[in-house]
Amino acid sequence: MAMPATQIRRGMVLVFEGNPCRVIEFRHHTPGNLRAMVQAKLKNLKTGANFEHRFRAADSIEKASMETQELEFLYKGGDTYHFMNIVNYEQLEMDDEMLGDNAQWMQPGMKILAEYYDGRPIGIDLPQYLVLKITETAPVMKTATKNASSKPAMLENGVSVNVPEFIATGERVRVNPTTGEYLDRAKD
Repeated sequence: MAMPATQIRRGMVLVFEGNPCRVIEFRHHTPGNLRAMVQAKLKNLKTGANFEHRFRAADSIEKASMETQELEFLYKGGDTYHFMNIVNYEQLEMDDEMLGDNAQWMQPGMKILAEYYDGRPIGIDLPQYLVLKITETAPVMKTATKNASSKPAMLENGVSVNVPEFIATGERVRVNPTTGEYLDRAKD
């Protein structure tokens, strides 16, 4: 579906030079008496490479037709992550490269959203937060407050995050997997 370049918006997926590319940033620019243009920062969803491109206002762009399917993570075997489509029970595999930084957050039974382009998964969206148990951290300080400094803590999935001083080993916490930040204690 072709549309003018002036319709570019952040988060949109375009077909650029035959590859699906997500718009990370864009800026509509009209310099003096020259023609309008759109400066866009794009991410190639197949290769993961970021690049910039300047579109003229008269250029037409093609919006990629993406499908979204809910998948459940089953297990990891070597460098391969195995998923099951919740609707039709079809199983598929993704590797470390396809998952990128999201791979470290995978836990059996976790439900994710996968984006498909031309029938192949090209990216995933993790939940807004994950509840994980702290397996190792420094002892609790008696004078610790919420606004005080933080300390490193190892989560059950092997990821290290910074938590407030009052959090102890064995507690369950909520973590934002996109940023890797501690949110709060989990309410069980």
